[in-house]
Amino acid sequence: MRVTTWNVNSVRQRLEHLVGFLREAKPDVLCLQELKCMDEAFPRAEVEAEGYTAAVHGQKGFNGVAILSRASFQEEAVSGLPGGVEDLQARYVEGVVPAGKGIARVASIYLPNGNPIGTEKFAYKLAWMDRLIAHARGLLAYEEPLILAGDYNVIPEPRDAKDPKAWVDDALFQPESRQKFRELLALGFTDALRATSDAGDLYTFWDYQAGAWQRNHGIRIDHLLLSPQAADRLRGVVIHKEMRALEKPSDHVPVSVDLDL
Repeated sequence: MRVTTWNVNSVRQRLEHLVGFLREAKPDVLCLQELKCMDEAFPRAEVEAEGYTAAVHGQKGFNGVAILSRASFQEEAVSGLPGGVEDLQARYVEGVVPAGKGIARVASIYLPNGNPIGTEKFAYKLAWMDRLIAHARGLLAYEEPLILAGDYNVIPEPRDAKDPKAWVDDALFQPESRQKFRELLALGFTDALRATSDAGDLYTFWDYQAGAWQRNHGIRIDHLLLSPQAADRLRGVVIHKEMRALEKPSDHVPVSVDLDL
């Protein structure tokens, strides 16, 4: 089973790339972030034409997440991260899909950026992470394969940035952000990529500015976290770096995890 995460940075602008990726990589499940459209504007017909069902939690012009699945969802998708009654930002959707003889639970996550630090945006980021930790703790109690996939807007370690010093004043690399990420892992999750490689220069995002792509000045902020039941079936991880070289690409690339499910 292949589960992929991709911050597509506007699904309508990147529709040709999305369809091409579905045909080439053939993920069983694709988690999308930063759709930048309402549910009714999502290109559902084009996705369905490629054999996928979509669970969409959209927002006009900002945010937005979706899960595309080759197989039908086993229950109604959950839109919105629990614990935030007044939070209207579309950053979380969760679905249950068939996996072998059983099921897998998958969430598509678009964690807040948090910049600039010292503002309510950074406070919102940390509070959102606390809500995610609380919800994830509850999901682990199901003792089933669980994949929390998405754009976490967190650089976990210095080796996850080409130039760590360039990020010391950024919300993505603050000690508080990284500590919350470690708290999430400490619940019992496995960072899929770091379970397969300790190498440097493994990035998922390259800014559009200052020739970041051409100089490989990237960062790793797109992560797939696995419950023990999923981590036990981990076969490998693929960073689809070639997608960043396309014409008018997203500034993120897809990342896939292959599981024996």
